[in-house]
Amino acid sequence: MTSKTGSTILSALLFTGASLMFSPAVHAEAAPAAGAAAGAAPVVTPPVAGLPDFADLVDKAGPAVVNIRTTERVKLGQGGGGDEEMQEFLRRFFGGQIPPRGGRGGRGQQPQPQEEEVQRGVGSGFIISDDGYVMTNAHVVEGADEVTVTLTDRREFKAKVLGADKRSDVALLKVEARNLPSLRIGDSNKIRVGEWVIAIGSPFNLENTVTAGIISAKARDTGEYLPLIQSDVAVNPGNSGGPLINMRGEVIGINSQIATLSGAYNGISFAVPIDEVMRVADQIKKTGKVTRGRLGVQISEVTRDVAESLGLGRARGAEVAMVEPGGPAEKAGVKVGDIILKFNGKDIEKSSDLPRQVGGTAVGSRATVTVWRRGQQLDLPVNIVELQDEQAPGAKPAPKKKAPDQSTNALGLQVSDLTPAQKREARIESGVLVDFADGRAAAAGIQSGDLILQLNNAEVNNAAQFNGLVTKLDAKKPVALLVRREGVTRYVVIKPRQ
Repeated sequence: MTSKTGSTILSALLFTGASLMFSPAVHAEAAPAAGAAAGAAPVVTPPVAGLPDFADLVDKAGPAVVNIRTTERVKLGQGGGGDEEMQEFLRRFFGGQIPPRGGRGGRGQQPQPQEEEVQRGVGSGFIISDDGYVMTNAHVVEGADEVTVTLTDRREFKAKVLGADKRSDVALLKVEARNLPSLRIGDSNKIRVGEWVIAIGSPFNLENTVTAGIISAKARDTGEYLPLIQSDVAVNPGNSGGPLINMRGEVIGINSQIATLSGAYNGISFAVPIDEVMRVADQIKKTGKVTRGRLGVQISEVTRDVAESLGLGRARGAEVAMVEPGGPAEKAGVKVGDIILKFNGKDIEKSSDLPRQVGGTAVGSRATVTVWRRGQQLDLPVNIVELQDEQAPGAKPAPKKKAPDQSTNALGLQVSDLTPAQKREARIESGVLVDFADGRAAAAGIQSGDLILQLNNAEVNNAAQFNGLVTKLDAKKPVALLVRREGVTRYVVIKPRQ
């Protein structure tokens, strides 16, 4: 989080003192316990491991951490009371020197708009090479017209933003300097929950502030493409873009987010893993932008009930809810209702694993998608294309009302055959239309107008076949129906009667 200097004014910093009581050194031999027999062997107290000393680590890493200030040019309008208030605001809080309103042309000439540089925010960053490459968060430099990097020795440099990636919240800057202090890059795949880490940054513009804590969790799902590192290191507005450093002095992440109800630190902070940071930095260096692979599917999580109904055994993989028309997945033969179990041989344990793996695949490369379809595992070759916005298919067919002379089946459903036109519109080859839903089906969320494409692992061809499959169901087991509604397909589990 960046510190917005124009919106938050710290009028005073209140420091509280506290007396620290230090106990004497622990002796190897303790006094005999009360009531112990005379001459008994003394009780030996095991040594107590002390807290780590971060001083040497900070001395070594601190010079490579920088303060980042951003400014933007604001046009000052002419002719209005609101403009007068804005100019007065700039004078008082930013020291702006406002030119005379009439300019040089006199009263009869239209004045020209004036620009004022306004400080936009403060963040942090760190140097990754001695020739001036600096990492920070994308949101720290977003919208900035000018970026200033300040080192701990008070040297200042104007920085060029080489590129920024909003999806990972990573930006790469460059300053023209040599022989700068830099930080070693660690391996975020080797971090362990419970290990000590420190953060260095500029919270509330208090430069070179050091905080310490431990890694609380790895691969926390808080972003579309990023499994973030969670820690209890104190991170506040202004810390954004600063490094998360392990006890070996290596950067393992960029501090990026906090979980808070108040806007300030509440004991949970998140960092972008350094492995992802460096992948982004390498792409920006080479091309000035970041590209990611795209499969062309919309997915959802596989629930335990769905997994059991389809014979998967346990909840895993990513359920395909929609396939982009003409996209890579459709060309490869991926269908709605498929459960993607692997991508290029690597297991998909939860749905969020898939976009991360696909996104990290080179555009134009060929990959293998392993899907679960109607009780069988299939390997489908797919060509990866560049990520872009995905579009949803057309609208659902118009729902029908329940006919008075028909009854619902054992699931509480009344269905009818689809016309060829309805199939073409929905881009499906088979299925049935739900005319009415009652009982257990309605309780599960199925509605009139839904399309049912599959029952457990059996494809649904027409109404007669569907009703025949329903009569053979075990009433004591849940049933998974593959249902499409408004272009999105998902499994709906109908629970057995209680």
